[in-house]
Amino acid sequence: MSDTTTDKTTTTGDDQDLGAAGSQLSTAPVEDAPSPHLPALGVIGWARWFWRQLTSMRVALLLLLLLSLAAIPGSLIPQTGINEAQVADFRERHDVLAPVYDKLGLFHVYSSVWFSAIYILLFVSLIGCIVPRTWQFVGQLRGRPPGAPRRLTRLPAHTTWRTSADPEEVREAALALLRKRRFRAHAVGDAVAAEKGYLRELGNLAFHLALIVMLIAFAWGQLFKSEGNKIVVEGDGFSNTLTQYDDFKSGNLFTNDDLEPFSFDVKEFTGTYERTGPNRGTPRTYETEVTYTEGADGEEKNALIKVNKPLEIGDAKVYLVSHGYAPVVTVRDGKGEIVYQDAVPLLPLDNNVTSNGVVKVLDGYRNPQGKKEQLGFQAFFVPTFGGSASGTMLSQFPALDYPVLALNAYHGDLKADSGIPQSVYQMDKTKMKEFKDADGELLKKLLTPGETMTLPNGAGSITFEKDIKEWAGFQVVQEPGGGWALGGALAAIGGLAASLFVQRRRVWVRAVRGDDGVTVVEMAGLGRSESAKVPEELGDLAGILYERAPGAPDGTPEDPGTPEASGITTSTDTDSQAVPAEGAEQQ
Repeated sequence: MSDTTTDKTTTTGDDQDLGAAGSQLSTAPVEDAPSPHLPALGVIGWARWFWRQLTSMRVALLLLLLLSLAAIPGSLIPQTGINEAQVADFRERHDVLAPVYDKLGLFHVYSSVWFSAIYILLFVSLIGCIVPRTWQFVGQLRGRPPGAPRRLTRLPAHTTWRTSADPEEVREAALALLRKRRFRAHAVGDAVAAEKGYLRELGNLAFHLALIVMLIAFAWGQLFKSEGNKIVVEGDGFSNTLTQYDDFKSGNLFTNDDLEPFSFDVKEFTGTYERTGPNRGTPRTYETEVTYTEGADGEEKNALIKVNKPLEIGDAKVYLVSHGYAPVVTVRDGKGEIVYQDAVPLLPLDNNVTSNGVVKVLDGYRNPQGKKEQLGFQAFFVPTFGGSASGTMLSQFPALDYPVLALNAYHGDLKADSGIPQSVYQMDKTKMKEFKDADGELLKKLLTPGETMTLPNGAGSITFEKDIKEWAGFQVVQEPGGGWALGGALAAIGGLAASLFVQRRRVWVRAVRGDDGVTVVEMAGLGRSESAKVPEELGDLAGILYERAPGAPDGTPEDPGTPEASGITTSTDTDSQAVPAEGAEQQ
C-alpha cells in the first residue's frame, strides 16, 4: 500500500509516480523552501536576494497599491501643473502647512521624487515578473503535454472500464476525440496525453503586459503633453503658437516644435436655451462653427465643434469649454476721433451669463489739455436685464433678450508698461483717477445697445454699439499615448477575464490489455485548482469514448473491471488515495 504525505518537501511512494504529469499548470514562480544552513550572503548574494524580492508578484502588487495611495494627495491638494492660482491661494491660507507640503513635494505629486521612485520600481518589478514567465510559457507551448502518471486512479477525477476493443483502437479514438475538442494531444507509450486552457496563462501574461503598456503610455503622455486655453471672439482666429494662448502648460519634455501646426477662424457661436419648465436656462444647443487649415498651406475646411465633440487635428484636440459675450464699444476723445473700437470679451459670473470685465484704452488718447493719458472702464454686462424695478444687476436669462452694459470710467496710468503681466479682465487702479459726475460721485451709467456715455469736461465718450458678439473658449490638448493607454486598458480587461474564467487542465487516457486479454481503459483529469469543470468535462469525454469502445459483455458488478463510464469516480480508499490538483502540481 502506498503512502502519501502532505509534506511538500518530501514525497514517497505513488507521489513520485506523478512525475511531469504533476508539473505546474501555470508559469507562476515557485518559492523554494529555505535551507536550514545557508552561508553568509555577500554583495552579489544580497543583490540577487533584492532582485528576487523586487520581481516577486506580491511586491508588484504592493507597489501598485502604494502608487494608488500616492496619487491620493494629487487629487486632494492643489497642483502647480493644473492650477497655480489655487496653489497660491492655498499658500496664503495655510502658512504652516504650505512649507511642509513644499518639502514633501505635495504641490507637484506626479513629478515628485518619491512618486517617480514608486512608479519606476513598479515598472521594473512588472518586467522582472513577466519576462521569465513569458519565456517559460513559450517553452510550454513549444513542448508537448507530459505523459500519464503510472496510476491514473490517484488523480482527483478519474474513471475506468473494460472493453473488447483493442488498445490501439481505443488510443486512436481518444486521440481523435481530444483533438476534436481542441486539446493539444499526442500518444505517449500506452496512453494519450492532452492539455487545454493555455488561454488562461496567456490572459494572465496579457494582463500584466497591458499594465506595463499603460504605465509607459501614462508616463509618455505626462512628459510630452500640452494644454492651453484661448478665448476667441466671433470673426477672430487662432493660430497654434505659444504666444497665442491665454494660458499654457506642458510636460517636462515638451518643446514648442511639438505643437501641431494648424489655425482656425470662429465664424459663429450658436447657443439656445430652455425657455420654460424646471430646466429653464439650460443650454440646448452649444456649438461653434469654424473654418480651419492644417499646416501652413493646408486646404481650408469647415467644422462644427460641440461640447464633448472636439475638433481633432493630428495629435491635437480642440474642445469647446466655455462661452460668453463680447460687447462692441467705441471710445472717442474730446475731438470726436475714434481711439478704440473693438469687441471686449467679458467673463461670466453665473449660469445666466452675468459678466464683468474692463475696457482699456492704452494708446492714442489725449485729454482735453492735450496730454497723453490712458482710459479704463469697469464693465458689467447682463444679457437679460430684469429692469430697474428688480433692484439688481443680475441677468435673468442667458440669451440676449434685454442686454444692458453698466460702465464706470477712470483716467490716468494703467501701468501697462511696467513689465508686470496684467490680466485683460482686471484693472490696476493705483494710478487711476475717477471721472466724476455732476454730484461729485464716480461716473457710471447703464447703457442699452446704441447708447453713449459722455465723459465730463469734454474728455470724450464711450458708445455701446448695437453689434454684440459672442466668444467661445477653447482648450487645445495634445496628449500622446492616449490610444496606447486605451488599448492597454482593454487588453488588461480581456486578459483578466481570460485568467479568471478559463481553466487550464490535462486529460490522460490509458488503454492496456489485461491479464485476461480484455482491454482496460483508464481516464483521468487534472486542473489548476479544484473545479467542477474538470469532472464534468471528463465525464463528457468518457461517455463519448465509451460509445466507441463499449464495455466488455462478460463483466459483473463485483468485478473491479466493471464499466464505470456512467460516472466519474474520485478515489477515497487508502490504496488509491487521490492527490488534490494543487498538490499534484507541486509534486
